[in-house]
Amino acid sequence: MSFEICTNSVASCVAAQEGGADRVELCAGIPEGGTTPSYGEMVVARELLKIKLHVIIRPRGGDFLYSPIEMQSMIKDIELAKKVGVDGVVFGCLTPTGDIDMPKMKELMKASEGLSVTFHRAFDVCKDPKLALEQIIELGCNRILTSGQAGTAEEGISLLAELQEQANGRILLMAGCGVNQNNIATIAKETGITEFHFSARESIKSDMEYKNDAVSMGGVVHIDEYLRNETTPNKVKDTISAYQQSI
Repeated sequence: MSFEICTNSVASCVAAQEGGADRVELCAGIPEGGTTPSYGEMVVARELLKIKLHVIIRPRGGDFLYSPIEMQSMIKDIELAKKVGVDGVVFGCLTPTGDIDMPKMKELMKASEGLSVTFHRAFDVCKDPKLALEQIIELGCNRILTSGQAGTAEEGISLLAELQEQANGRILLMAGCGVNQNNIATIAKETGITEFHFSARESIKSDMEYKNDAVSMGGVVHIDEYLRNETTPNKVKDTISAYQQSI
């Protein structure tokens, strides 16, 4: 069994480690589904973590159809992540028709030699998940992060179970999206999956005493800028404990 925490900051990485996680996936841009973190975040996370550090390689939010320029950026980010000393990278490319983009994936896999590679939830918006599973195995990826092409992993249990049977030990499937202490045991029991990806975040109020609520840094996309979500050790512990008590 393995527990990976989707982290949005170095502070969340440290909290994940304290809570007993095996690995973190460091991301920026969480509201967009995760984008490549900054160099500084990667360096400081690597300095502070004893557990494995994976970083997402995703230049923007939106779809997973990447231009040649975006591919250049992704390759450079992988090279930089290697220099920082990360243990793995997380990415995925699709074609306009919703298939795995094999040529682009091969480029990124070559750049990632020596690192663990997770094909991320681009898998959940591909056209044919069972064909995609075989293609991702062929590419040599270590694991697939998936919710079973559903809104949450709990809702995707049926497909997750089918994919786990199809994989038959040839690749790791990691259940993610909406995994928490209330459903992790059910997902594990009904799918046979033993790797889990969750955020274990709680809302934390800003320490700012002066606030100007009339101004938003996000323009038309308004978020509460005096409230942030961070991983907490207790949430990590509670979720892991819920799984362990079920086996």
